[in-house]
Amino acid sequence: MTWTHYIFPVIISAFTGWVTTWIAIKMLFHPRDPINILGIKIQGIFPKNQKLIAQKLGQVVSRELLSFAEIEKKVTDPENLSKLKPEIEKHIDSFLRDKLKDTFPMLSMFIGDKTINQLKAAFLMELESLFPVLMKSYMTKLEQELDLEKIVTEKVASFSSNKLEDILNQITKKEFKFLELVGAVFGMMIGIVQVLVQSFIH
Repeated sequence: MTWTHYIFPVIISAFTGWVTTWIAIKMLFHPRDPINILGIKIQGIFPKNQKLIAQKLGQVVSRELLSFAEIEKKVTDPENLSKLKPEIEKHIDSFLRDKLKDTFPMLSMFIGDKTINQLKAAFLMELESLFPVLMKSYMTKLEQELDLEKIVTEKVASFSSNKLEDILNQITKKEFKFLELVGAVFGMMIGIVQVLVQSFIH
C-alpha cells in the first residue's frame, strides 16, 4: 500500500468529523421554520424552543439576576443618601436663601444665616429617616406594577430568528469554531485508528 492509502482515509475522517460538527451547530438555528422530511418534522433547536427559552430567561432575570429585593436593599442603603447629601443641601440652601425670599419677602427678612443653617440641619435629619421609607414604598409599588419576568419573556420571545442567531453567535462564535476543530481532530483520530487496524489486518 502506498502512503496515499494511509493519508487519504485520515483526511476523509477529519473532514467528516468537521462537517458533522458544523452541521450539528447549524442545526441549533436552522431550519428556522419546521419542515417535513419523510414524515419527520425538523426545526432548529433554538427557533423550536424560543418561547420556552424566553420564559426560563425571564424567570432567571427576575428571580436571580435582577430581584427587587436586591434593588431595594441597594436603593435604601444609607450610603446612597450620603452621596446625595451635598446636592440636596445645595438645593435646600438655594431654596431658603433665594426662592423663599421671592415667595415670602417679609418672612425672609427674619431668617438669617443661623436660622438657615438650623433649618437645613433639620431638613437633612428628617430626610435621613424619611428617605428609606419613601424608597421602600416606591420599590413596593414598582414591583407590583413592573413585571420583570413578563417583560424579559416577551422581549426574548419577540426576537426574530436572525437576531437571536446573531446574539448567540456573538457570544459563542469562538466556542463554535473550537467545537468544529475538535470534531475534525476526533475524526482524524478515528481515521488513524482505522488505518492502523487495516494495516495490521493486511
